[in-house]
Amino acid sequence: MNQTLSQLEHNGAFIERHIGPSPEQQAAMLDAVGASSLEALIGSVVPADIQLPGPPAVGEAVTEQQALAELKAIASQNLRYKSWIGMGYSAVITPPVILRNMLENPGWYTAYTPYQPEVSQGRLEALLNFQQVTIDLTGMDVASASLLDEATAAAEAMAMAKRISKLKTANKFFIAQDIHPQTLDVVRTRAETFGFELIIDHADNVLDHADLFGVLLQQVGTTGEAHDYSKLITELKARKVIVSVAADFMSLVMLEAPGRQGADIVFGSAQRFGVPMGYGGPHAAFFASRDEHKRSMPGRIIGVSRDAAGNTALRMAMQTREQHIRREKANSNICTSQVLLANIAGLYAVFHGPGGLKRIASRIHRFTNILAAGLQNGGLQLRHKHWFDTLTVEVADKAGVLSRAISFGVNLRSDIHNAVGITLDETTCREDVSALFAILLGDAHGQDIDKLDSEVAADSQSIPAGLQRQSDLLTHPVFNRHHSETEMMRYMHSLEKKDLALNQAMIPLGSCTMKLNAAAEMIPITWPEFAELHPFCPAEQAAGYLQMIGQLSQWLVQLTGYDALCMQPNSGAQGEYAGLLAIRRYHESRSEGHRHLCLIPSSAHGTNPASAQMAGMDVVVVACDKQGNIDLGDLREKAAQAGDRLSCIMVTYPSTHGVYEETIREVCQIVHQYGGQVYLDGANMNAQVGITTPGYIGADVSHLNLHKTFCIPHGGGGPGMGPIGVKAHLAPFVPGHSVVQIDGILTQQGAVSAAPFGSASILPISWMYIRMMGAEGLKQASSVAILNANYIASRLQSAYPVLYTGRDGRVAHECILDIRPLKEQTGISELDIAKRLIDYGFHAPTMSFPVAGTLMVEPTESENKIELDRFIDAMLSIRMEIDRIADGEWPADDNPLVNAPHTQMEVVGEWTHPYSRELAVFPAGSHNKYWPTVKRLDDVFGDRNLFCSCVPMSEYA
Repeated sequence: MNQTLSQLEHNGAFIERHIGPSPEQQAAMLDAVGASSLEALIGSVVPADIQLPGPPAVGEAVTEQQALAELKAIASQNLRYKSWIGMGYSAVITPPVILRNMLENPGWYTAYTPYQPEVSQGRLEALLNFQQVTIDLTGMDVASASLLDEATAAAEAMAMAKRISKLKTANKFFIAQDIHPQTLDVVRTRAETFGFELIIDHADNVLDHADLFGVLLQQVGTTGEAHDYSKLITELKARKVIVSVAADFMSLVMLEAPGRQGADIVFGSAQRFGVPMGYGGPHAAFFASRDEHKRSMPGRIIGVSRDAAGNTALRMAMQTREQHIRREKANSNICTSQVLLANIAGLYAVFHGPGGLKRIASRIHRFTNILAAGLQNGGLQLRHKHWFDTLTVEVADKAGVLSRAISFGVNLRSDIHNAVGITLDETTCREDVSALFAILLGDAHGQDIDKLDSEVAADSQSIPAGLQRQSDLLTHPVFNRHHSETEMMRYMHSLEKKDLALNQAMIPLGSCTMKLNAAAEMIPITWPEFAELHPFCPAEQAAGYLQMIGQLSQWLVQLTGYDALCMQPNSGAQGEYAGLLAIRRYHESRSEGHRHLCLIPSSAHGTNPASAQMAGMDVVVVACDKQGNIDLGDLREKAAQAGDRLSCIMVTYPSTHGVYEETIREVCQIVHQYGGQVYLDGANMNAQVGITTPGYIGADVSHLNLHKTFCIPHGGGGPGMGPIGVKAHLAPFVPGHSVVQIDGILTQQGAVSAAPFGSASILPISWMYIRMMGAEGLKQASSVAILNANYIASRLQSAYPVLYTGRDGRVAHECILDIRPLKEQTGISELDIAKRLIDYGFHAPTMSFPVAGTLMVEPTESENKIELDRFIDAMLSIRMEIDRIADGEWPADDNPLVNAPHTQMEVVGEWTHPYSRELAVFPAGSHNKYWPTVKRLDDVFGDRNLFCSCVPMSEYA
């Protein structure tokens, strides 16, 4: 017992749990890279003029138990009122079998976007289920695998309508006036940058307007009116106007599919299928279209293809539409979607099946009819004759009604003139309806629910005859066989086993930062104090949320060197868009709205030019030199050419090439010299935190990928959060919100997300991470991330040349391995190496980004030396396999790399290859073997034979 009490207390800290390498392992790795200490390594890698003089003021580290207790006390300030506010958000019941086996399961939430489909077949199948649910409910031909939220989907629908419209000179977009206000807010923001003219009017007046390229209708309006728009859509189609319809998953169980009424695009929120409100998100939006428009759709689409053996296999289809390929010409800038939440919604449909969904929807509708009848019997007037779950009730004493509701622990919608809104949901029970009668009619209301039930059952016309659903729903076997918990548990486990996530092995993806998502960080997201709040509840009921968001914002301000932070963007790409909007609005405020040129280095992430285009900017590419750095001569020339038209530069630091550019401050100075702003992409913040900051370097605005640097898990392709930090002069121009106004926290600017704080319910993850790591722990994390990357680079550079290095031959937190010389010599490509790594039990590094023919490796700080060595050994072993091909031992068209990955079925079948079965499937031994369920995907077949809905279950045998 030689340790002091403070040392014993420190031993319980979280830092050692998050950072993989022990002090002894760090010493061995430092020796391997030729550095005397971690501090010396950082000093040789990071330019001296940008290193912070001291640690950021985010406090000291605390233990997991201390942080959880502190956050629980904060969460307890949130008031868990029953919110019948509606407006696209409803209370739900998440089936416990899904809660435990998916939302709380690292096998699901730590997986990455399925860019390597061979190790992603489980979540791809779950996403295909989600697409099938969307197709069935909307009556459309093809659906995407989710968008960020309903409001974003509406903005994407408008942009898509313009792309596919044959009325090329038309520039007006009509929006029915009873759309949700937050949706209108986000669409307004997007229309402004695109230069579209919006017309907001009653839907009955749409035919009076000319020069429309598109129309947006909401099937059940924001105040509850259920519309049969079939005739109107037919007339609009005759005029070649593109029709988009906002719809609701639960209502579509009972209402006719908009696709069957002629709509071109149907979208909405899948939140009601088992995803808690969470003060606004994350929630998966659904998006569906007609088949002829599929190549113009935004976001990701899962398609059915086949593997090298001819067996059915799934993949992301039509990637040529996307920002990482088409850049500023892409359909959208969407990078993060809402995969985890889409999978919850899809599995909610699997678990309940068509019969269960009809029972839930019918129960909600019946309670709404009962409430409507009782209120009318009590002398109150309803604003609409047709509804599904929402009533707008005319009230004389509105203030009194709202006050009485609060006394009952109930929130009603309060922003409707001379009326209140009530939206019922699957949690509604008899006691709730009685409470609503008491609130609106008085305690002695005298309404008998059973009597009212008999009346509405005999005669209810609340859904118009033409709007009642006629088409079948969810007939595929997957929705009709997993209704017992036993079957559901086994089905989910069967999907999970097909995937490779962080609970199996490291995922060394460059630019993606697949670090530990600690259990202590994840626990609070399912606390009801955070999960149950409506995003538009009164601010005083969300005091805990606002305190947590305020603390997290202040910590992030310290860690970025900025003056203010906006927490609204709910993906990194949306953060880019929001940051560029702030720059655009800033220039306009200074009567410099003509500044619209955005400089982007050739090495940039694909979202950068796509976001710039969305923000109404023209992209000018800046060259990089042979060392991968921004070419200062080219930058000076193009900045000078832009002159007073220069809006900004978008630069990533450390660079996407994996080095700390020595001239970054000079880059900022050149752009500022010509009146431009510096947008520093926060994708690589994991190499900055505690060491330097964008603000200290000289940038004006950055987005932060909380789903990378700050430990929110990737969720198999989302959720994400992309808040933006800004210097003081840009703070007035960050996104605000039209529904929620909180002085000092939200601006008066237009929104980019449906909810004021984006995906608020996942922010506790980042709060916990920063609180448990403290200033010193965060700096240590960045330093060890750099150490791990340099260790991999130093050990692999003799086998695979490291493409770019900084001074002293060092890299930053990631390194790019150049496979091009090997391909030229042997024909083996980066794709072959990526697929062979699956046989070794690893997810591949990032392929062909930012340079074609390369692999970009980012180990993160969470991987210890044992796992790093296992990866290095695999890469060296693969290199020796390549040598055997080069020596002629194996044919170029029949060897372990070009045939990889190898499946169990392949091994037990006839074997004709010139290498052994053992070498094929156990190249690193049999311990903890990961078995892919499919061989290499046939991408060409998948694109030529596009099929994006569920296939017969026999195909999955």
